[in-house]
Amino acid sequence: MIMIYFSHPICQKHNNGGNHPESAQRVARIEDALIFNRLLDFVLMPEPRKANDEDVLRVHSSQLWESLKAAQNPDEIVMLDSETAIAPDSIEAALTASGAVLDSVDALMNQKATTAFCNIRPPGHHAEVDRSMGFCLINHVAIGAAYAIEKYDLQRVAILDFDVHHGNGTETYAEIEPKVLFCSSFENDIYPFSEPGSPFENIIKMPLARGAHDEEFLSSWREHVWPKLRDYQPELIFLSAGFDAHRWDLMANLDVSTQAFEQWTHELREIADEVCQGRVISVLEGGYDLRALTDSVVAHFKALANL
Repeated sequence: MIMIYFSHPICQKHNNGGNHPESAQRVARIEDALIFNRLLDFVLMPEPRKANDEDVLRVHSSQLWESLKAAQNPDEIVMLDSETAIAPDSIEAALTASGAVLDSVDALMNQKATTAFCNIRPPGHHAEVDRSMGFCLINHVAIGAAYAIEKYDLQRVAILDFDVHHGNGTETYAEIEPKVLFCSSFENDIYPFSEPGSPFENIIKMPLARGAHDEEFLSSWREHVWPKLRDYQPELIFLSAGFDAHRWDLMANLDVSTQAFEQWTHELREIADEVCQGRVISVLEGGYDLRALTDSVVAHFKALANL
C-alpha cells in the first residue's frame, strides 16, 4: 500500500489576522509532528498543482468566484464576514489546497497511491456553492469530488465529515450532485447551526449532543454509515478530517479522544479495502488546539497509512 502526502508553504501564507484560531501554525505543527514521528519517510511527497477556474466552477457559482477575486487586496487583509478573511496570498493558497486534492484523485485513480493526506489550509467544508463562510473560501473536498466524477466518470463518491462543525458547504454541493453520498457527524446547536436532518436520501446527518464521548461518536458512524457504505459501494472516499471534536479543543463541547479518531480511521480503512480498493483521500478541515490537533493527525495518519 502506498500513501501520498500533499502540503505547500503557500498554505501558511493565508492570514486571518490577529489571534484567529485558524492559523498557519496548524499545518506547520502537523508537518513537524509527522517528521518527528518519521511518518513522512514512508510516503510520496510531490508538490501539488494549483487548481484553476474550471476546477472551482465545477462546484461554485461564478458570482462567488469573481467576488472572491475582486475582494482580495494586495496590501491588506479583507474580512468577508466576522470570522472569514481573505489576505494577499489567500486565493493562491486556496487554489493550491484544492490542487492537492485534485492531484490526490489522479494518484489514486491511476493506481500510483492507495491513500492520501492533504495537510492544507484554508479549510473548505463550510464554503457553500455560492457563499464563503466559516474560515472557508472554496470547498476543496467538493471540488475534488466533482473532478473525480467528471474526469473518471465515477458514479458513486462518498464524502465523510467528522469535523465538530457540520459541513454545510459540502451539503449544498451534495444536494445538487446525486452521485455523492455525504455523511456528517457534528455537535448539534453550534456553528453553523444546521438543521439536524435532511430530506435528501444521499445525505446522512448525525448531530451529537454537547458532551458526547468516544462511544457515542463511534456508535453513530457504526450504526448509520458503515452499513450504508457497504451497500453503496463507493468508488472513491473523501474525508473532511476535522479534529475539533477532541476533548481538549475549546472551539466546541464534545469529548472525543485521540484514540477514537484512530479507531474511526481503522474502521473506515477496513471498509474502504472492501468496497473501493482502499482508495481514501483525507483532507484537513478544523482542529484548533495544537496539541490535540497534532496528536490526532499523527494517529489518523498512522491508521490511514496502515503503519
